[in-house]
Amino acid sequence: MATEKTGAKAATADGKPVKTVKPALVGGAAAVKPAAKAAKSSSSKAAKPRKAVAKTLVIVESPAKAKTIEKYLGNKYTVLASMGHLIDLPKSRMGVDVEHDFTPEYLTIRGKAKLLKDLQKEAKKSCAVMLASDNDREGEAIAYHIRNALVDKLPDLQTSRIVFNEITPQAIRDAVQSPHSLDEDKVNAQKARRVLDRVVGYSLSPLLWKKVKNGLSAGRVQSVALRIICEREREVEQFIPEEYWSLEADFKKGRYAFSAELAAYQGERPALRKESDVQAIINAIDGQPCVVADVREAEKTVRPKPPFTTSTLQQTAANRLGFTSKKTMQLAQQLYEGIALGSTRIGLITYMRTDSVRLSDLALQDVRAWIGTNYPVELPGTVVPYATSKKAEDAHEAIRPTMTQYTPDSVAKYLSKDQLRLYTIIWERFVACQMIPARLRSTTVDIAVGQATFRVSTSRVVEKGFQKVIKLLASKEDKEVVVPELRSGEELNLQGYRPEQHFTQGPARFTDASIIKMLEEKGIGRPSTYAPIISVLLERYYVTRDNKQLVPTALGLIINDLLVASFPDVVDTGFTAGMETMLDEVEDSKRDWVATLKEFYGPFKLKVENLMETLASVRGKLDEPTDKVCEKCGKPMVKKLGRFGFFLACSGFPECRNTKSVPLARCPRPDCSGEIVARRKTKGRGREFYGCSRFPDCDFVTYFKPTNTYCPKCGWFLVERFDKKQGSHKACINPTCDYLHLQGDEHVPEN
Repeated sequence: MATEKTGAKAATADGKPVKTVKPALVGGAAAVKPAAKAAKSSSSKAAKPRKAVAKTLVIVESPAKAKTIEKYLGNKYTVLASMGHLIDLPKSRMGVDVEHDFTPEYLTIRGKAKLLKDLQKEAKKSCAVMLASDNDREGEAIAYHIRNALVDKLPDLQTSRIVFNEITPQAIRDAVQSPHSLDEDKVNAQKARRVLDRVVGYSLSPLLWKKVKNGLSAGRVQSVALRIICEREREVEQFIPEEYWSLEADFKKGRYAFSAELAAYQGERPALRKESDVQAIINAIDGQPCVVADVREAEKTVRPKPPFTTSTLQQTAANRLGFTSKKTMQLAQQLYEGIALGSTRIGLITYMRTDSVRLSDLALQDVRAWIGTNYPVELPGTVVPYATSKKAEDAHEAIRPTMTQYTPDSVAKYLSKDQLRLYTIIWERFVACQMIPARLRSTTVDIAVGQATFRVSTSRVVEKGFQKVIKLLASKEDKEVVVPELRSGEELNLQGYRPEQHFTQGPARFTDASIIKMLEEKGIGRPSTYAPIISVLLERYYVTRDNKQLVPTALGLIINDLLVASFPDVVDTGFTAGMETMLDEVEDSKRDWVATLKEFYGPFKLKVENLMETLASVRGKLDEPTDKVCEKCGKPMVKKLGRFGFFLACSGFPECRNTKSVPLARCPRPDCSGEIVARRKTKGRGREFYGCSRFPDCDFVTYFKPTNTYCPKCGWFLVERFDKKQGSHKACINPTCDYLHLQGDEHVPEN
């Protein structure tokens, strides 16, 4: 029977955790017994050598964090890193005894045995151990397993748990002076999530192997995210752009020239579906006097946004800085763990996995003191409050600088370019949130030309308020509209009309920012899982990133269709959000996770077993015969779906193992018989591009993905393009051809 093997001596028979005691404190007297009794005074003149005093061992997760903390604690402490999890479920099998209360089988992770042994060796020399992994479910589980592994070898070892939200000297001192026991409920919540994910993944994956192809896998949360992305992709594919037009008029008063857009015709908003609709209005109002019909002014208050949570940080970093969610979290981890500022090493931001906008009293005192010194006029009379979502765990305060005095300019020379950009938006957002709002005054002018009304709006800042500290986060405003001072009844000179064609925009594909926002809104995942969800989908090649957009692959669409048809409840957003709520309730001692898993697993297991026998297999059915011939053996090539998309393979497999890329279009170069295939750089970021199969004889390349359609003007192939004006469309790859395909019939050549 599978059991929790590691740490058998870490709990008493009734399940209570082993007793922990408070070890030595920073700057205080030791609270532990010395390793040996003090040597008695002797009449002998020869002094006996003094035995070294045992230190307190502090175990953190990363070497960078260990390096920072060790500087703060001094020579009474040894700080080592566990490098994340040391003990986990086995990789080669489920490792969960579903027949006996879902008991997990924990083993030392392959390659981590020496590290665990070194920690045990150091613990043996220490007077006590403090477990200082991250203050979340994963961190609590890491501490739990390390404690069990140490106590298993050293039953009398004194252990305790310490937590902190920021890595600063004061925060670390406060933590070691307030040690406590492990949070068993938080450990159970992590255990429940790990077991649930393992049970679902190890049940669904064999089904995919049998019915689709070997090597596939399915995760509980990732499958829901994949479903959301696939459903959006189908909306994008089904959308048909519709033509519409806009009409602007150019006016002049004295030396000032400005434009206004048609807002109404004959008292109603005009529906300009085609060019003739615009021209009819122009013909009707041409020659009519241009008179200012109305001038309206209004004042608007713009309030600062709350400090960052994990979700909003990832969204803003994606939108403003172009960072992927994975990159954002890597940089944030570096800023949190500690940066060397000359002779000082300090964590620049607080813990970066949080769903709360709460700020500590010390942080508020710090930032208000800084604002009072540097921007006294913009300091509000009281603290600006922000409400945290009811769904939030609120285990950590918002992401903020550890000390406001570390301005972006003051630390710039110590940070990399990307570290500085991320730190800057965190610092700006935090400081701005405790400053007074900005005030804007907007002016809207209506100009009557016959029965048409043209409208122009402009605004100016009356009071900058919090915007005084906003630089990198400043809105990317369009070119400011300069309008002269106008009064009702005043006549203007008409300079001309500018009709413009547009096409309606369909739903946008998800980006890192928008999928994280969607997951958060639906209650799927938690701050620590947003980035890994996206990374897993990309690594499995169920999704690719194209122009910062997440696009499902053919393999991803197939997997999603099978899971949605077979397990609609498991890949349902409501079910997944409910599981997240269940884990929260386990952490709050409100629910028994074993009973909940039993309710789920029984029907789920029967469903899987039934589908194993009844679900139609699509293995091999995705293979397509082609007219290509294997150049090695002469047999026909077959188009197959592989781990990284479609490819051509020899039908003589396994005798002939020849494979090649699927041609996407013919090479447009004159006198070249090659075909365009997908290729990938082997160095750098490995960006995919498309080039001629006859390389190096032909060096034609493009970063735009070819389509299976060709230009009716010049015969070159069309590529997929995207811009804000036309949205997704096809364009000719020929630089001398201006053909754009927005809608209508494609041209597919016969040869």
